[in-house]
Amino acid sequence: MLTFEKAVFSQGSFALAVDLSVAAGKVTAVIGPSGAGKSTLLHGVAGFVPQSAGRLVWQGTAIEGFAPDKRPVSMLFQDNNLFPHLTVLQNVALALSPKLRPAADVVERVEDMLGQVGLSGLSGRKPSGLSGGQQSRVALARALLMDRAVMLMDEPFSALGPALKDEMLDLSVSLATDRTVIMVTHDPSDAVRIADEVIGVAGGRAWPPVETATFMSSPPEGMRDYFRQSEV
Repeated sequence: MLTFEKAVFSQGSFALAVDLSVAAGKVTAVIGPSGAGKSTLLHGVAGFVPQSAGRLVWQGTAIEGFAPDKRPVSMLFQDNNLFPHLTVLQNVALALSPKLRPAADVVERVEDMLGQVGLSGLSGRKPSGLSGGQQSRVALARALLMDRAVMLMDEPFSALGPALKDEMLDLSVSLATDRTVIMVTHDPSDAVRIADEVIGVAGGRAWPPVETATFMSSPPEGMRDYFRQSEV
């Protein structure tokens, strides 16, 4: 379980208060208006945004003081965060080793993961030689190969068309079956598609997770204006 104990994540003058728990092994969506703090929540968990108060506890261990690379977390970013001068193989291998000439065992694991995400035979290409969907698959392969218990998804597929976005969401969940997935989205249909629970974020606050169908039919009071605007 990932527990936020009166945690506050701060960016400049903005602060997000979080006091809730996320069940291990589930897919949890984070929904709210632009600027509400959805990405702040994810980046706080990852250690990229300062935590100014409270505790962040994973499976009984407080991790708020851990450096980002020491946390049990991998992350998929909105822009895929690929290195343009590296090949697909090199980009994905960074999950296991900083070496640009990875060892044979690392290459074998990378090639296996590329096969799982549908990129067999493309390990020698640069990101510029890939479609947007293929670049998303490279980023997904890298996050999965890190083999961290928590996978954070900060709208990594928002630039894709609806059908391809749905395909990538389904693929991510199918390959991360043993992980805790927390996904930021502006689109409630994404949550309906893959999330077990939903965290609403608005007004500098995150609400405890609610089962997805219940959240959609009766959102927290602070989220109702957002849902009315989404329906316009």
